[in-house]
Amino acid sequence: MNSPEWLKPGLLGAVAGAAVIGIVGFTWGGWVTGGTARERAMALAHDDVVAAMVPVCLDRAQSDPDRMAKIVGIREATTYRRRDALMETGWATVPGRDAPDRDIAQACLAALDVDAAPAAAQPAADQG
Repeated sequence: MNSPEWLKPGLLGAVAGAAVIGIVGFTWGGWVTGGTARERAMALAHDDVVAAMVPVCLDRAQSDPDRMAKIVGIREATTYRRRDALMETGWATVPGRDAPDRDIAQACLAALDVDAAPAAAQPAADQG
């Protein structure tokens, strides 16, 4: 069987072109594999859940009768232990779970601003 002269260079050109397109697409074109897309989607979903749970954490902190004592305990903890101190309060525990969530605790800690809490907790002076 005789093949046309252009077949071999044409096939090599197509293979080389496909390889170049693949390399360019994955390197600069933003293409990703299914596994990478799944990992990114899971990370985004987790971040959204954390963001949605911060108001719940803040509400629990606001309605806790021992709020000021717990905030003082968090403030007295070292910077690296504050998240763990907040987790011990129970404010970062998702409803229906037994253990607190570290990421929710970190986000809630940032939103609480425990260093400014005593000033915010003082009643406003009478304006009358």
